[in-house]
Amino acid sequence: MPVPGGVYQTQGPTCFDKMKMGFMIGFCVGMASGGLFGGFTALRYGARGRELVHSVGKVMLQGGGTFGTFMAIGTGIRC
Repeated sequence: MPVPGGVYQTQGPTCFDKMKMGFMIGFCVGMASGGLFGGFTALRYGARGRELVHSVGKVMLQGGGTFGTFMAIGTGIRC
């Protein structure tokens, strides 16, 4: 038998909260994959020092933003 809701009933996260969490998880996954793929690509092309850090950072931010956006859209469709 379900317990009747009272003043102490808690509500789950809103749809916007779920979309924010989807973006954050997607951003983290995209940053990690961007670091791996961008690092290997930059090293293969012979980048060293400041050029290496700049190119890997750029790829990490691009990958994180792209994957985070798609995760947020997918989460928004689900709720």
